[in-house]
Amino acid sequence: MLHIEIHQLRKRNLRIAQIAKQLKISRNTVYKYLDMTFEEAQQEFSTPHKRKKLDPYQDWIVNWLQEFPHLSGAQIKDWLAEQFPDLDVGESTVRNYVNEIREKFQIEKTAIPRDYEAVEEQPLGKQIQVDWGQTIQKTMDKKEKKLYFIAFVLAHSRYKYMEWQDRPFTTQDTIRCHENAFQYFGGRTEEIVYDQDNLIAVNENAGDVILTKEFQAYVKQQKFRIYLCRKADPESKGMIENVVKYVKRNYADSRIFKDIEDWNQRAWMWLARTGNYKVHNTTKKRPVEVFTVEKQHLQPVSSLLPLAESTDTQSITRNVMKDNTIRYESNRYSVPLGTYHQEKQVFLEIAGDKLFIRRLSDGEPIAEHVICKEKGKLIKNRNHGRDRSSQVAELRQEVLQLFPEEAVNFIEKIDEKYPRYRRDQYLILKEVAKESPTFLAAAVNKCIVEKLFSANELRDIVAYFKKIEKETVNDTERVSTDFPSISVPKREMEAYFKMMDGDQHE
Repeated sequence: MLHIEIHQLRKRNLRIAQIAKQLKISRNTVYKYLDMTFEEAQQEFSTPHKRKKLDPYQDWIVNWLQEFPHLSGAQIKDWLAEQFPDLDVGESTVRNYVNEIREKFQIEKTAIPRDYEAVEEQPLGKQIQVDWGQTIQKTMDKKEKKLYFIAFVLAHSRYKYMEWQDRPFTTQDTIRCHENAFQYFGGRTEEIVYDQDNLIAVNENAGDVILTKEFQAYVKQQKFRIYLCRKADPESKGMIENVVKYVKRNYADSRIFKDIEDWNQRAWMWLARTGNYKVHNTTKKRPVEVFTVEKQHLQPVSSLLPLAESTDTQSITRNVMKDNTIRYESNRYSVPLGTYHQEKQVFLEIAGDKLFIRRLSDGEPIAEHVICKEKGKLIKNRNHGRDRSSQVAELRQEVLQLFPEEAVNFIEKIDEKYPRYRRDQYLILKEVAKESPTFLAAAVNKCIVEKLFSANELRDIVAYFKKIEKETVNDTERVSTDFPSISVPKREMEAYFKMMDGDQHE
């Protein structure tokens, strides 16, 4: 049918491009069928095709294209790499396969125009360009979430960094992200290019840039030069504008948002996998490879000095994460439990090798840590966990009230033997005491004699006593039924002890 339709449209003098557009196929397919006879087309259709490498992933690709018909072959390749990390396939293979899928399932690609700006090439280590962006993402529960990001790109190598937030950026957020970017790059350039953003600039003032109070102090501290673009002058920062578009259209496009921590982790993985690895359209080189050379030309950046020492600004800020930690130089530092629900942002001060965390910039520290020189570590103050000591002490008092006085020594021995599991031991003791108070004194005495200092041992001995008593009661009931005139004497507790000793000797 495709062969017939192509030839009919051609007889109506339609151009190749018109035929391809109308039938939603490629021009190469049009040329191929125009060169075929009807019999050759039938044979082509009936001949079994060779199985292709991406056939096992066809359902995934079809679903993606049907839901998001504008996706490019490069995006499909990145999505495949994210879902199937072990899949090794070339970009041209994916692109050709995607085109075949579009033709086979009649999925037309929606055109999204993409603009590029011509910019002058910059020397090694000369310039970083910075810009902000925002997107609206679908969430796990089918709702929409507005996200904000800041992007950095080294102008020579095109090596990129980005960081996301689920709220608008403040000047302090911008400073923090600069520090993270410098750490990611391993240094900074001589000059940083910005748009006229009110987060950093108050007024251009005919070339004499007036910065915000906080950002002025930061620039003074880190000693880099600022270049502020004029309004409606995208050519001067075309690289970063393309990066912002690239982030929106390749990484963020159609991805599902879970939470901001997961979103940032996936973004950084995308940078390593695609954003900084894929060959750049203009340079025809991989940014990660050119970066190895440019990195040697960057200015070294020392750890951020406490901005609180400056009279021009405030402390460094950090967002408190759900697990009541903050991030500083690739490590996590704990804050008191419950801080996340009280304060979403805290202030940091670095003094020598010490890190102080405050709720207010001039307030008392809520946490103090020694700065860790390693990466990826959790530095936690033991006082920042749940305070279980008072709960354990209260539980111990409850247990002591349920047990006879002679049990104090038994419980102390349990404390010595199980210091980390005292709470669990107390819960078992409490349960036994409430369920079987009759046998408690005898069982404790037996444990002390046999040096069995464990709540589980006590529970087993109580269970044994209860079993013996039940058997004795059953024997008594049987005897009383058969011989009602005969009375059966009750056993004393000592008899149980002797019976247990006998069992142990056996």
